[in-house]
Amino acid sequence: MSNKDSIQKTFIVAFLLCIVCSVIVSTAAVMLKPAQIANKSKDFKINILKAGGLYEQGIADGQSINEMFESVTTKLVDLETGEYSEAVDLETYDQRKAAKDPKLSTDLSAESDIAKISRLEKYAKVYLINEGEQVKKVILPIKGYGLWSTLYGFISLESDLTTVSGLTFYEHGETPGLGGEVDNPSWKAQWQGKKVYSESGDDVALTVIKGKVNSNTPDGEYKVDGLSGATLTSRGVDNLVKFWMGNMGYAKFLSNLKSGEV
Repeated sequence: MSNKDSIQKTFIVAFLLCIVCSVIVSTAAVMLKPAQIANKSKDFKINILKAGGLYEQGIADGQSINEMFESVTTKLVDLETGEYSEAVDLETYDQRKAAKDPKLSTDLSAESDIAKISRLEKYAKVYLINEGEQVKKVILPIKGYGLWSTLYGFISLESDLTTVSGLTFYEHGETPGLGGEVDNPSWKAQWQGKKVYSESGDDVALTVIKGKVNSNTPDGEYKVDGLSGATLTSRGVDNLVKFWMGNMGYAKFLSNLKSGEV
């Protein structure tokens, strides 16, 4: 009589169990993928709407995310020229993937790469909120390295193209309670009303300082509180803002937009 508790039969049962579990997990992953993609797209839109100050009012009015997003116009910008472009398909263009594609991005030198992103994509998607023929707000994607991770987010500007309307990060791996305070609504609210460019308009004057900004802080309209206990994350945010609002980022586009050349 065979031994039902033999090592061979134990291995067979374990193997079959692994196969069954693998099939179940794989099937679930395939079936859930469309929902995951949809949720990721929804979260992306929500962060654009939050940066542009449209989300809370839209929720209060009972609007869906897609209904809110009808107020947003998406454009593709050539970062080198600061002009609108149709070089790639706007609907399918993935800015993050483009940054890894040698055909759609360029290497950055150590000196110029203050945001520590290694490569700069040639084209960027920008988001406009219009009021009639006039641009009311501009929402710009930004990214840069903090302490542990690359932070991905959006910064929005008022119609003067220098006053910050909002700032939000939708993905990062910073330490909760420290660098993770980039998600703190109180800290993000400090950015509203701050000025990006100096009075001459030539330099990025906006900076994250060490410590607190108060009524006695010189040039306080250009300064934001640093994150307590998160010096490197604060420095990373400061660097990524300076990079993306500078000449290698959106400065040329904003200048063209202000002069009516795009």
